Amino acid sequence: MAGGDVRLGWNDRLQQAWEAEAPGRRCARVTRLDRGWSTFVYDATLERVRARNIGADVAVGDWVVVSDDGERVEAIVPRFSAFTRRASFEGNRAVAHTIAANIDTVVLVHSLTSPPNQRRLERELVLAFDSGALPVIVLTKSDLVADVRASVDSLEAVAAGVPVMLASGISGAGVDDLRALVAEGETMALLGASGVGKSTLINALVGDQALATSEVREHDQRGRHTTTACELVRLPGATHGWLIDTPGVRAVSLWSSGRGIEWAFVDVFDLADRCRFRDCKHEDEPGCAVGAAIADGTLDPRRLDALKRLVAEELALEDEQRAWEKAQDRRGIRKVRPKP
Repeated sequence: MAGGDVRLGWNDRLQQAWEAEAPGRRCARVTRLDRGWSTFVYDATLERVRARNIGADVAVGDWVVVSDDGERVEAIVPRFSAFTRRASFEGNRAVAHTIAANIDTVVLVHSLTSPPNQRRLERELVLAFDSGALPVIVLTKSDLVADVRASVDSLEAVAAGVPVMLASGISGAGVDDLRALVAEGETMALLGASGVGKSTLINALVGDQALATSEVREHDQRGRHTTTACELVRLPGATHGWLIDTPGVRAVSLWSSGRGIEWAFVDVFDLADRCRFRDCKHEDEPGCAVGAAIADGTLDPRRLDALKRLVAEELALEDEQRAWEKAQDRRGIRKVRPKP
């Protein structure tokens, strides 16, 4: 049978996938990546071992099999979830970048000390819905803002029914509620821009200064970027859950969406179902329910514009992917990627 340690998050879904691939090998979980190296652990003692990622598309949270000589990652267990975006570096933007794998809950972190960014949240929600994990929105630094209602209302307007929580890593408010979302053996990933308070929040969740943090700038209360590598850390307590902290994500670039766009814009799609014409473009067609909602003020026109932009971006990405794959096939170097 073999497989992994359930205390690290190994579950029935992973076991079934692994038995279909290559049963009988012991699996380890990746806790950190550094310049071509994977750091991983085999059990809850957290004794760390390192191996090369030679030809392996590995992400923090992955379960892997290491070669008998301990030198390299030999196989990756098919993931049951993954938060994946488009690669952000030039020259390789037609491929995926998986930020965190095998996560049960993905927390989208925004700071109340910055103006609410609806467009960024919409993009994050598309990726979160497609990840296979349960999305949650957390607004940090509530102790630094006198009136949080306006920001909460603004983000709830585009949250597609996803819960919006308040938390402060400094005062501790909301930390217990966030910690309660992680059941035994489960994994939560925190994602957001630099300076939103992820590391401070994780330090409050784990109960010590596990991650480096920096003081915020006085003029805008934005923290300096302190997380330099994605890392899996233990959540103490009876649940024995796990957290993945990630470096600040500046650009939220879409990857190929399953139904993420549909779920993130469920309000617009529900209206579109009531349009007179099935191919309605929601511009000036008669009987357009989306246009009627914009006219009577029940739908923000910026919401429709954002949807159209994301759909166009996804179509362009699909064209780039096809061109890239053809080029790779011609060169005979297409890389085999782990199954989502």
